[in-house]
Amino acid sequence: MTTPTTPTILTPLPMRGRTARNRLWLPPMCMYSVDAHDGVATDWHVLHYSARAVGGFGTVIVEATAVTPNGRLSPADLGLWDDAQVPGHRRIVEAIHAAGSLAGVQLGHGGRKAGTPPWRPDSAAGARTTTIEGWDLVAPSAIAHPGHAVPRALTGEEADAVVRAFADAARRAAAAGYDVVELHGAHGYLIHEFLSPLSNTRTDAYGGSPDGRRRFALQAVRAVRGAVGDDVVLDIRLSATDWAEGGLTGEDTAELAPLLVAAGADVLHVSTGGNVPARVPVGPGYQVPFAARVRAAVAGTTTPGGGEPVVVTVGVITEAAQAEQIVATGLADAVAVGRPALREPYLPVRWAHDLGVNDWQAAGLPIQYWRGAWR
Repeated sequence: MTTPTTPTILTPLPMRGRTARNRLWLPPMCMYSVDAHDGVATDWHVLHYSARAVGGFGTVIVEATAVTPNGRLSPADLGLWDDAQVPGHRRIVEAIHAAGSLAGVQLGHGGRKAGTPPWRPDSAAGARTTTIEGWDLVAPSAIAHPGHAVPRALTGEEADAVVRAFADAARRAAAAGYDVVELHGAHGYLIHEFLSPLSNTRTDAYGGSPDGRRRFALQAVRAVRGAVGDDVVLDIRLSATDWAEGGLTGEDTAELAPLLVAAGADVLHVSTGGNVPARVPVGPGYQVPFAARVRAAVAGTTTPGGGEPVVVTVGVITEAAQAEQIVATGLADAVAVGRPALREPYLPVRWAHDLGVNDWQAAGLPIQYWRGAWR
């Protein structure tokens, strides 16, 4: 239920026949909390994600979940490369759904940045900055990310097999009940590595030209769409620019966006950077212009599911009025809020108040907490 005065950010967001209660997303953020190193979700994951759902986020995306064991960013990452991992994910989904949010999962392969020690303050030397000795490190080309080991270049047949691994993991995600499957095509991980000329110097069908470099991402989208069928929302997260000379640009990503939609993507989640060291002009909403450019590029197109593509923006969006301005003016369809949500799980509740909404029922926020509303 909404009223004529409901802020745009708190209005429902339709996606492929499903509807999120609002346009606030919890983006995937790695927790590095699978202490058994088996990829299986724990009580920690259930509690962490359900808390943000109770807090009012319309869509909750579970952290990068590996499609192969060697694709994990660290040994402590979640996985969906094995059927035995499905029940743990189902627990997460059920907890998110019980709190009223849509549940999504990000499927990824770390490529040349995989196999790092899990981040822990003062307890993991080289966390996220070096490669664990003996890790089977693979990438489009044998080019190391600075500080990491040199990966071996995937053969064409191996690249095809990774595409199938994305599809198999997506099938498991659908079996677990996820509403949204997001492919991690950003931040210097495998899909992004294929897209960028700074990390892909191949001369076969998976490189050599923009079309060749886009092949892996497009094949992954098509394969995952085929694996999950018509009911699941398919999302891909992109780094719109490498922020580096000779790398991906906003123009490149704007050209790619309609191709991804035609291949089966319903949602484009726009971030930037991560593939090479770069000077990034971080500031409030610094990535929003890239999302706006992608949104303009897909305007007037229709997803295979029959709806309009949804564009999500992210990056130093820390105030309710800022988020509202982004969505209300059409720069993006939804806003993902990461680090602030680590500090404040109930951020949507406070932002509703900041935007003048104290009727929590109208805002779709938890009935159990209405007595705590500001008056």
